[in-house]
Amino acid sequence: MAGVERMNVTDKTRTIAAVRAIGPSVLHVSWSDGTAADIELGAILDDRAFAALRDPGEFAKVELGDWGHSLTWPSGVELGADMLWLETLSATGHGDVRAFLEWRLRHALSLSKAADALGVSRRMVAYYSNGEKRVPKPILLACRGWEVSDGLHQAA
Repeated sequence: MAGVERMNVTDKTRTIAAVRAIGPSVLHVSWSDGTAADIELGAILDDRAFAALRDPGEFAKVELGDWGHSLTWPSGVELGADMLWLETLSATGHGDVRAFLEWRLRHALSLSKAADALGVSRRMVAYYSNGEKRVPKPILLACRGWEVSDGLHQAA
């Protein structure tokens, strides 16, 4: 569709390149851009939908899903790369990028829409979203302020 800019969690093609279980609830995930992290999934495994993965034997059978866009297990459980990328950001000390991406996701903001909302360039939003530049505290505060003001506008 002309004029429509879709938004995804990374705005940059990033897939899972390799994975292995290194504990009863920890995965070592390597990404196509060279990023790697140990991701603790204990809190996620508390969800009923992931009960099968509480068995360390089942958890250890993790495999790459199609084209590296997910992880799968023989029990049928699947975790998407977008969610795992957010966990990777936290595990690698990029909580600022995670917070920024979660703000964009909550509001389905494309690069251009986020740039307009914050009064910065589209390129800067891309840098922040891809973790190429740290997200400054004033930008994160502006995201919170935008949520409050946007919520007020929608309620009116």
